[in-house]
Formats: sequence, C-alpha cells, structure tokens
Amino acid sequence: MSIIHARTSPRSGAPEGGGRAGHPERSKGLFVALRSRVARMKGRGATVAPLFVLLALAGPLALRAADMPGPLQPGEIKWGAVPPVLPAGARLAVLAGDPAGTGMVILRLQMPAGYRIPPHWHPTDEHVTVISGSFAIGMGDKLDPAKSKTLKPGGYAVALARMHHYAWTKSGAVVQVSLMGPFQLTYVHPADDPQQKK
Repeated sequence: MSIIHARTSPRSGAPEGGGRAGHPERSKGLFVALRSRVARMKGRGATVAPLFVLLALAGPLALRAADMPGPLQPGEIKWGAVPPVLPAGARLAVLAGDPAGTGMVILRLQMPAGYRIPPHWHPTDEHVTVISGSFAIGMGDKLDPAKSKTLKPGGYAVALARMHHYAWTKSGAVVQVSLMGPFQLTYVHPADDPQQKK
C-alpha cells in the first residue's frame, strides 16, 4: 500500500494540477485500501483502535514535536552572555525549552581556557555532553583538579539532583547541558557566587 501526497510546484509551492490537493480517484482508492486493511486486521482478531483514540494519543507528541526548533548548523546557534550566577567569560545558548520555566531545557555552554565553575548543586539532574575541547568534572565540596575526570568530545557525565560538583577546562570547551527546568544553581560556598562579588 502506498500513500499518495500532493506534489508541489518547485516555484510556487502550490500543488500541481491546477491547485488540486490530489487526484480524487487516488484519494478514494487510498481510503478504500485503508478500510480494507482494517477489515483484514479485524478478521485476524487484531484490535483496531478508533481513529479518535489514535489522534488523542498522538496529540501530545505532535505538540511536543511542534515545539522543537528546526535543525541548526553550529554557526546558526545564537550565543549570549552567561547569567550572573555563572562566572563571567563564558557564553550560553538555549537550544530548547525555557530555563526559567518548567520542562526539558537544553543549553550549550562555551567556556574559554582556564574557566572554572566552583562547587555547586542543582535541584534537578544535570546531564552534560562534551561537544568540543576538554571538560573536567568532579564531585565534592572543593574544586580539586586531581580528583576530577577530564572528558573529551563525546564524553558524558550526569550530576544527580543536589549532588555537589564542580567543573573546569584547561583548554576551553563547549558542552551541552540537558536538565528539567527551572534552571537553578546554588554554590556550596556562598562566597563563590559571582553575584555576591558585585
């Protein structure tokens, strides 16, 4: 069985054939083929859900897919300054979600050589994937390079909710961070908070 879609003119984007969405006989044939297939499935004892049930289940998925941004090349990502809760000098891009809202949030953090994020924690799990450069992460209340693990591109780490951790890069790095919003960061030592230094 094949599904017939209206072809569009490469210039105007309008359907070919005088503006019709498709050939009426083909559309009727598709409906008959679908009805015939459902009848065969029922004949074999298969349970066939009514169309409205399928649409109701697909609705949330369709909304979620509609919220996704289009495909982006690295040069199309819009970078900005990091929020004041992070040390200055890095850049941040929001790829998906609202960091101040609830739900899935995907961020990219671009850090220069020598960048450090002192020990801190988040109220939700934080998943980090290294995109480029080298990125070190460690667990604990003191930033200790000897007790951290340096990840290369493709490397992955997770800091569970409320787990004290720190991060740094010697050469610079870009990482992708996935979390459930809202994004919050609390420093283990309040004096490390860049907002306290202003």
